[in-house]
Amino acid sequence: MRRLASVRARVQTWRTLETRVRDALDLVDLAEAESDEATAADIQREIDEMEQQLDDLDFEMTLSGPYDSRNAIIAIHAGAGGTESQDWAEMLLRMFLRWAEKRGFPTEVVDLMPGEEAGIKSATVEVTGEHAYGYLKSERGVHRLVRLSPFDSENRRHTSFALVEVLPEAGDAAEVKIAPDDIRVDVFRAGGHGGQNVQKNSTAIRITHIPSGIVVTCQNERSQHRNRESAMRVLEARLIAIELQRHAEEQAKLKGEHVSAGWSNQIRSYVLHPYKMVKDHRTDEETSDAQSVLDGNLDPFIKAYLKSTVGAG
Repeated sequence: MRRLASVRARVQTWRTLETRVRDALDLVDLAEAESDEATAADIQREIDEMEQQLDDLDFEMTLSGPYDSRNAIIAIHAGAGGTESQDWAEMLLRMFLRWAEKRGFPTEVVDLMPGEEAGIKSATVEVTGEHAYGYLKSERGVHRLVRLSPFDSENRRHTSFALVEVLPEAGDAAEVKIAPDDIRVDVFRAGGHGGQNVQKNSTAIRITHIPSGIVVTCQNERSQHRNRESAMRVLEARLIAIELQRHAEEQAKLKGEHVSAGWSNQIRSYVLHPYKMVKDHRTDEETSDAQSVLDGNLDPFIKAYLKSTVGAG
């Protein structure tokens, strides 16, 4: 029913635009017959609005993958480098949360492992919204930061790395078969900074998928049941992502291409010193307004990536 409602809404949008075009053509005929400059100005404004809407609809056509319409799960992992990389991972978490907030997409941090001194070692976030995965899949890969380190007493320049994974949330139907015997569930106490227990009860959940070796933890909710539900959603998403990666590798072999994954796939650099620039290495999209990007203005990079992939598959 959700798919049907989505398709109906999309069709209605195109039909409404078609009606606006017809009305504008009628106005053109009227303006030409009466040489009405005021009407001509109204027509131009209407044309500009329709062109913008058509451009937006054209971009939506890039979000046609089998999982693009779904919610997304983002997993962020700090790279080697201790506090510096952990701080960078937290900056990325804030960036994605700001992006989702600007779009009106609700978010929930389902798991977060703080760093010893600052930042985070890892975080897992659920992003809910139409085409959340379609947009955010452009962000998967290694993100590189170059800056003067606030943690270096000599104020030297440091390069930090963090890995971002983006997974499509599993659908309502059981797309992934997980047998009860294939998982091991461990219960433990949720911890805060420095290993401090933030709860006296054991509500945090760790699920190990034995066949694949995938381990998922969730400790954000106060309810053990809610944490288990969240952990299972992340596990299902990771299993779907494995299938997507396997399919991509098979397609690449047929085409004779190399598919890099994990830490070898550096997608974007954020340079804060000696100059300010954010550059995407896949599309060459760049901006000197690095702070705006870190505040969640990711749409130019997302759009450039999605447009570059049209027809590539």
